[in-house]
Parts: sequence; C-alpha cells; structure tokens
Amino acid sequence: MTESVRPDIAGVRNSLTTVKDTRGTKVFRWFNYSFLTLLVVVTLYPFVNLIAMSFSSDGAIRAGRVNLWPVGFNTTTIRAVMGDPMFWINYRNTVFYTVLFTIIAMVITTCFAYVISRQHLPGRKLMIGMATFTMFFGGGLVPHFVVVGQWYGLRNTIWAVVLPGALSVFNLLVMKSFFENFPGELEEAASIDGLNTFGTFLRIVLPLSKALLATMTLFYAVTMWNAWFGSFLFLGDRNMHPVTMYLRNLIAGSLNTQEIADTADAAQVGANIQAVTMLLTVLPIMFVYPFVQKFFVSGVMLGSVKG
Repeated sequence: MTESVRPDIAGVRNSLTTVKDTRGTKVFRWFNYSFLTLLVVVTLYPFVNLIAMSFSSDGAIRAGRVNLWPVGFNTTTIRAVMGDPMFWINYRNTVFYTVLFTIIAMVITTCFAYVISRQHLPGRKLMIGMATFTMFFGGGLVPHFVVVGQWYGLRNTIWAVVLPGALSVFNLLVMKSFFENFPGELEEAASIDGLNTFGTFLRIVLPLSKALLATMTLFYAVTMWNAWFGSFLFLGDRNMHPVTMYLRNLIAGSLNTQEIADTADAAQVGANIQAVTMLLTVLPIMFVYPFVQKFFVSGVMLGSVKG
C-alpha cells in the first residue's frame, strides 16, 4: 500500500513544480511583486515626507524642496511644540478619552452582539433591525447637537465626546456573526457545569475571541484617537480639548503660534509646526499597531466567514 502511494505523491510534486515554472505564473508573480512594492511606496511616502518636513527648515518647506530627506535640518520646532504646556494637556486628554471610550465601546458592543446572536432571544430580529437602521439613517447634525448638548446636558463634559459614538453598528454585526458561529457544544458543556449565560460569556466565549476583540479594540481606539469634531461641537474649554483639536486649530490658524514662538526661533515656527504636531500625534498609534497586527486580519475574517 505504501509503495503504491509514493509514486502518486511524486507525481503531484512534479505537477506542482511544472505549474510554478509556467510563463503565466512567472508573469503573475512579477506583476504581483511590482504592484505590492508600488503600493508600499505610495503608502509610506506621505509618512516619510511628514518626518522629513518635521526636521526641515521653514524656508525649505515653503520652497517645496523637502521630499524624503530633511533640508536645513533643525529640531527647533519639535522642541518648541513639546515645550508647549497646552500640547501636553491636550495629549493627556486624548489618551484618557481613548482609553475610556474604548472600554465603554467594547463592553457595549460585545454584550449587545452576544445577546442578538442567540437564536432563541425574543425580539432578536427587531433589535438587529433597529441597529441596522441607524447605519443608513441619522437625525443630522443639528438634532445631534440639540440632543447631546441640551436634552442630555452633556455640553462641556467628557461624556459628550465619549458616549455618542460608543457603538459602531459595523463592529456589532461583525461580532454578532462571529458569536453565531461559536461552537454550541462548548456553551452546553458550560451550562452542564453550572455556568449561567453571563458566566459562559465571560469565562468561555470572550477568552476564545481574543483575535476579534483585539481587532475591534484597535478599531475603536483609532477612531477616538483621530476624532476631533465632537470636541469641536461640545467642548468650549481648551483645557478639555484632545490633541487633534490642537492640530486642527494649528491648521485652521486659530491657535496663536506666537505662544510657541516665544520659546523658539520664530523663523522655524511656520510651515513645519503642523508637520511636527501631526508626527507627534500619530506616533502612539503607530507604535501600538504592531502588537495587534497579528490579530487584525484573522479577527476580521473570523466574523465574516460562515459555516
């Protein structure tokens, strides 16, 4: 039996080698590598250019001479921005808002998704329909401002920034799909061992959903880290602004750059101050992403594959 199988295995290996060596395969491989290389270059160029501008002189940036390497190297602006107390106050706010928002959003999303994934739940289809409805229809900016700012009285509080976006319906549906495909035998075994629904969810379901949870945590954290419009609408106190509002005010010209220029050479606090602030803003997310990247693809696919 073993001797009859071995020639077949050798034949399969030969056929695979023949397929790999075909001209079409070589052309496809060359095109694939070239396209991916070009995609990486196009994706990385803006960030590399941002770093170069952060350490270039104001005149070189205005003259358009900065591409991939700093021109007129200087660290004056970056030291000036990092020496601005308001920048660090807003930075601290961003970290706090992001952590609080992510915790609240993950608790709401995971609990809601697990509940509507149970087929026997009364009113399940109605709850799914209500959640899906909000993906396509909204009240608009003015009703949102009135409800959050006046009816609930959340204006000039952190809850006006944290609560309105604490549930993403897209993330909810991905989680629901994953929980629906969760092996029912494990939950039955947990029920036999004496765990109730809440205990099964905490001790069985969540520990086996780490890839999906890491992916959704990244989605929510990046969303809040980059958010600025909610703060623009509801937070009037600069001491409560996130760092994205600090950057927005720089770009819009509403922030007095003379406050920063007082601690640096005014000639260097011009065009590259925006680049420096953007660089300092994006660094934390850039450092966090590699730690969850291995869960990213698998986490999304887990919630999208049926059967």
